[in-house]
Amino acid sequence: MTEFLSSARYIDNSDPAVQAFSERNASGRSDRERAIALYYAVRDQIRYNPFLDFSDAEVFRASAVLKAGEGFCVGKASLLAACARAAGIEARVGFADVKNHLTTPRLAETMGSDLFIYHGYTDLRIDGKWVKATPAFNLALCTRFRVKPLEFDGRSDSIFHPFDEDDRRHMEYLRDRGVYADVPVDEIQRAFREAYPRLYSMGADVAKETFG
Repeated sequence: MTEFLSSARYIDNSDPAVQAFSERNASGRSDRERAIALYYAVRDQIRYNPFLDFSDAEVFRASAVLKAGEGFCVGKASLLAACARAAGIEARVGFADVKNHLTTPRLAETMGSDLFIYHGYTDLRIDGKWVKATPAFNLALCTRFRVKPLEFDGRSDSIFHPFDEDDRRHMEYLRDRGVYADVPVDEIQRAFREAYPRLYSMGADVAKETFG
């Protein structure tokens, strides 16, 4: 077992519910087919929600995201990595700072920025090659915001939401933060505290906000 198949603190693929979700959704004969199926299951069955209490480490844990039925980009990337590992596919998580040109006014006000640091994605080893997949934005949300959903074919990186349905620029990557065998929660929380003091200080009260 490599570190990219082993269960970790936050990518906890040993959790029974994660294993059951993976087994239920990992359809296909090849790793590529199973990875694609898992990508769409996590993307569309788990709702994207950025209004979470980031001081609570559970929002980064795969099993907790699955139980809640919602998560933000890092939590959903963690869940996809856990599901892939449960299906025998090597997986890790990666991060980048991105500028979101179509963030909602309320989210931008609460964050105090349109810069999303530590935007999370999953890195999957398929046919001997690492391929990036971003399962954050569920189809229903994309339809509501007129954003083209990210598709994944298991061969090419799927990380860019470059334009929305009206051809306005949506997201651009500014800084690569690297890849990890597990979610570096302490590191991310420190960065969030500094970058988004208002959002971070809201704690559990942030759940009163709604997105989408």
